[in-house]
Amino acid sequence: MSSPGLHQPTPQLFFQTANAYQRTESLKAAIELEVFTAIGEGKTTVTEIAKRSSASERGIRILCDFLCVLGFLTKDGTSYRLTPESALFLDKRSPAYLGGSLEFLLSPMLTDGFKDLAGAVRKGGTVAAEGGTIAPEHPIWVKFAQAMTGMMAMPAQLIANLVDEKADRKLRILDIAAGHGLFGIALASRNPQTEVVAADWPNVLEVARGNAIKAGIADRYQTIAGSAFDVDYSTGYDLVLLTNFLHHFDRATCETLLRKVHSALADDGRAVILEFVPNEDRISPPETAPFSVVMLASTPAGDAYTFSELERMISAAGFARSEIHQLPPSIQQVVIAFK
Repeated sequence: MSSPGLHQPTPQLFFQTANAYQRTESLKAAIELEVFTAIGEGKTTVTEIAKRSSASERGIRILCDFLCVLGFLTKDGTSYRLTPESALFLDKRSPAYLGGSLEFLLSPMLTDGFKDLAGAVRKGGTVAAEGGTIAPEHPIWVKFAQAMTGMMAMPAQLIANLVDEKADRKLRILDIAAGHGLFGIALASRNPQTEVVAADWPNVLEVARGNAIKAGIADRYQTIAGSAFDVDYSTGYDLVLLTNFLHHFDRATCETLLRKVHSALADDGRAVILEFVPNEDRISPPETAPFSVVMLASTPAGDAYTFSELERMISAAGFARSEIHQLPPSIQQVVIAFK
């Protein structure tokens, strides 16, 4: 018998982890059936939700009850309600809607890397062919650009608030691996004197340019097609944006790119780096630290780098100093490197 007050071991964590796919698929089903949107519209009973979702009442009852268990919904008698988080992020009518990001987050091009994670652990990097997601012109980045606009809109605005200290002056911005282009577009939308040059693969840049047109800044939006490591950036940029890019590569490769960025900046320029930055213990915070396993499964040598690791890379590339900023409510951090 165990002594009073001592922790009693249980298999709960094992079963929660082994059955985690049930959580993922239930969330995916609820988004596909627009359950959260239906409830947000005031359809709160099983019958109402089932009619709105073109689904069976039995199926909706079981799914909604499970979503309550998971914390996505609450239940009052026979009525379901959205939590504040579900109302903000899972109702399609919300400007912060994240449901569309599942097309990227759950795409086979990402999830397949986890099917032989033991193999990736043995190897020290992805076992996927051609380098996983960093293969040249990988189609996953078109999907990323298309699917992640809702998820990245808020961080883009937060970064614009953080770095655009003088909105009345002319800014020349280079957006490396621009993807959807929202980070450069957010800065250009604030300041009519800002010009953006976006660098990415040609098919990805089509998505970015489409977003620039929608934002009304197409006349100040140029593109450079090709590998970020090979194309000519030109020089004289006030800001260089490196958002969600460095973590795909090893430290030496990151330093090589950062040296190129340093050369592209004006004398008083800054590099703005958005990353998942774990604490120095590499196991906290719990929202950020696990990102390293994503890089293990999907890239040959990528990682979630600590601030001290990023500082060393930035310093080795010739920058004078760097500083880190939290970006709440985002789980990511911004590192600003000063030339």
